[in-house]
Amino acid sequence: MATDARIRELDARHDKLDHQIVEQMKSPSTDTLAVATLKKQKLKLKEEIEALRRRQ
Repeated sequence: MATDARIRELDARHDKLDHQIVEQMKSPSTDTLAVATLKKQKLKLKEEIEALRRRQ
């Protein structure tokens, strides 16, 4: 059960990062470094989610 809750939490954070990336990209003065940082965070979360799902 705790693993499922953790996966849901990470999924929510992953979705939030995705939204932030989209919003950053809409801006005419896009901060490419900020977008790259958000994408790295998103990838790290995805990898953690996949690892947790494999353990189930």
